[in-house]
Amino acid sequence: MAESVFMTVIDHLLLSDGRRLDMRVSGPADGVPLVFHHGTPGAVTPIRAVERAAHEHGMRLVTSSRPGYGDSTRRPARRVVDVVDDTVSLLEAIEAERCILAGWSGGGPHALACAARLPVAAAAVVVIAGVAPYDADGLDWLSGMGEDNVAEFSAAATGEEDLRAFLNQLHPHLKGVDATGIISSLASVLPEVDQVVLTDEFGEDMAASFREGLRTGVDGWLDDDLAFVKPWGFELAEVSVPTMIWQGSEDLMVPFAHGQWLASRLSGASVHLEQGEGHLSVGVGALDRMLEEAVGHLS
Repeated sequence: MAESVFMTVIDHLLLSDGRRLDMRVSGPADGVPLVFHHGTPGAVTPIRAVERAAHEHGMRLVTSSRPGYGDSTRRPARRVVDVVDDTVSLLEAIEAERCILAGWSGGGPHALACAARLPVAAAAVVVIAGVAPYDADGLDWLSGMGEDNVAEFSAAATGEEDLRAFLNQLHPHLKGVDATGIISSLASVLPEVDQVVLTDEFGEDMAASFREGLRTGVDGWLDDDLAFVKPWGFELAEVSVPTMIWQGSEDLMVPFAHGQWLASRLSGASVHLEQGEGHLSVGVGALDRMLEEAVGHLS
């Protein structure tokens, strides 16, 4: 059998409404895409551990910067569900009829939106430390979050003006950050288990994603946060594709209760509530298991 041709394409899409969407594709040219939705803040810049794991499972890794991050054109007042149209455009651009979806942290709701509205294209969805809906019944949404996140989402709940002022205070510290700077700037939301993994390659990749995402300002971050505290525009009951939920008990960014709540509302989900893991470590330590389970649904 001939070896698959590996390629890396870094480009941007011009969307039907005139917006630009930064995108990146790497891996075997004939591989099923792993459409990966980055965290908040974040960008098209890949996490190399995710990229390697995707390639090892025969998949292409597809990333993009959500509107307002990097050079992706802002889409003011966007809802979580609005990511679906952009994802359809991505899949059309790479001529893919099926994909596996994944979202980490703030990418979790966006991956779920695509799973809900693209049941034919989506073979499965992996949610890593994903945030629950702000109006979730029976969930104290802020409880268990570190001090910085409580302040951030309290500002988001009051509206764009207060949130922009809050994020603009953080922007100078994060727009040129390195891994050490992430730890010092976000100490209240990083338990020790997460600080340990923010070293070497993974720390470099997280910092690079922050820098690219915030290079042109805080619009993407702001619009993500505002979208999270408003109705998402779809119902979790719409998700019918195989769903995998991963959450760590020590998470101070998206508390353990969010994962428990999502697991209780997503019928038939494969649930991995990991004791002793944090917001970052839960993903870093289990990427191969996550993708092995997800790929199993392709057949």
